[in-house]
Amino acid sequence: MATTNIFLILLTTFNLSILGVFSFEPAPMQDFCVADSSNIVFRLVAVRVNGMSCKNPMFVQADDFFYSGLHIPADTRNSYGYRITPVTVYQIPGLNTLGISMMRIDYAMWGANPPHTHPRATEILTVLEGTLQVGFITSDPQNRLITRVLQRGDVFVFPVGLVHFQRNLGHSNASAIAAFSSQNPGVISITNSIFGSTPPISTEFLSQAFHVDNKTVKRLKRMSSTHV
Repeated sequence: MATTNIFLILLTTFNLSILGVFSFEPAPMQDFCVADSSNIVFRLVAVRVNGMSCKNPMFVQADDFFYSGLHIPADTRNSYGYRITPVTVYQIPGLNTLGISMMRIDYAMWGANPPHTHPRATEILTVLEGTLQVGFITSDPQNRLITRVLQRGDVFVFPVGLVHFQRNLGHSNASAIAAFSSQNPGVISITNSIFGSTPPISTEFLSQAFHVDNKTVKRLKRMSSTHV
């Protein structure tokens, strides 16, 4: 009986250690872990990992750490008047497990990056050209707006998870570079997530939650489903 109990304890410990490998990112124990989404092992297991599986380092090339194009202004002809050019683990596989990424943000005249959050990263933004109003909102119950107008060369930080925004106040196009403390920061657009979810949140509930009529909610749902 004692031998059986010891065996069960060892087996349980082994299983938990294996699950631990699949459930979080430990400190790096190798030079890099270039993302390899084609790895058949991770297509077969049911457990999702916090990151992507590693490509065999013998097959790693310079292109796994390279991206070109941040010098090119993006097309901002859409309903918000802004466009991002992301450089995350999906553009540079070598960012996998390194905890950093970046993006370029272009703004048309009076264009705005509407309120949103990055659930997995703090953001630090540097203005390249133009004049931007930026800000974030602290958590309940204070809900304080921390805001500032930035000029070329100015830097501003948005703490991880907090709702924030940027708006072009100038009379010409603007651009910025943002860096993140995650290789995959994620983004949650407040308006689109609430009014454009799949399946949709009931109109009656949203009307009650935001103290507006059903007609207003339906209009916001239509706009969220058709925005570019």
